[in-house]
Amino acid sequence: MSNATARVPVEERLFSLVLALLATENGLTKNEILSTVQGYRQRFDAGGDNANLERQFERDKDDIRDLGVPLETVDSPGDAGNNQTLRYRIPRGAYQLPSDIRFTPEEMTLLDLAARVWREGSLSGESRRALLKLRSLGVDVAEPTIGYAPRVRLRDAAFEPLDAALEKHLVVRFPYLKPGDQAAREREVIPLALVQYQGRWHLSAEEYVDGGSTAGARKMFLLRRIVGPVATGKPAPARPGDHTAEAVAGLEEVWHRGVAEVEVTCDTDAATRLTNRRDTEQLGPGAAGTERLRVHYVDMAILADELAGFGPEVLVIEPADLRAAVVERLEEAARG
Repeated sequence: MSNATARVPVEERLFSLVLALLATENGLTKNEILSTVQGYRQRFDAGGDNANLERQFERDKDDIRDLGVPLETVDSPGDAGNNQTLRYRIPRGAYQLPSDIRFTPEEMTLLDLAARVWREGSLSGESRRALLKLRSLGVDVAEPTIGYAPRVRLRDAAFEPLDAALEKHLVVRFPYLKPGDQAAREREVIPLALVQYQGRWHLSAEEYVDGGSTAGARKMFLLRRIVGPVATGKPAPARPGDHTAEAVAGLEEVWHRGVAEVEVTCDTDAATRLTNRRDTEQLGPGAAGTERLRVHYVDMAILADELAGFGPEVLVIEPADLRAAVVERLEEAARG
């Protein structure tokens, strides 16, 4: 199957995964998911190597958990600890609206219309085929009823043209504004992969240098910093390899290398959010009424924006560059 045929939008794959896991009480094994769910089954090789697809599923699990979906794992009886027989499920009771929430008749009408759109859309056809295949495997499934619609992340404006260029193997150009620069600079790159990391879309690419004559080292571009239209150009030279996995591994390395120490006021929004942030280390009490944390980050400018948003609830200890960036944002906000 060609890459063009196999491409399924990220939101559709995640939504299909949620539907499938809601549709069965006992859960699904990884093999059942990869072979039946829209977005995976197109690339599943029944007798071959599905390592890349399994890594995609692992990232998708983290994504839907980040969306607040209660994904559970269940060991098979008598075979505890075997990842091949481990089952995944979403308990319906944990994915329904709280009992104290009520809708007016007008709101119910709008929700019903929205549900009809989903049922009549192209996704429902894929879902029905997946349900039929699951039943043929002997998996007990029911038509899923979702208590509320999943939140779908909005894509950056550059996503669609970059995704199309990747599919057609074309070089792209776009204006890119780096933090601290006063003006955007035109970049010409060979796109390799689009990856979502920590809720943000990134482009892994090789940038042309020497006036566009040769491709240089691989770089990562944050899509939110592409500030103008993406233009396609000449056919891109072949670059074999698992670029998605390489890009995620590179971002993971940057994440673990980027470390900041902060003091947060106890029992505040900042304390709750930063303490629950992935890989955060609690270092003990700070000044009176505060706690000291060690947090990780990929992009210092983005972290500075986030910390400045907490106002007086956060004090940056180190690094000095991050502290200065937060102070600069707070002073700018004060000038208003």
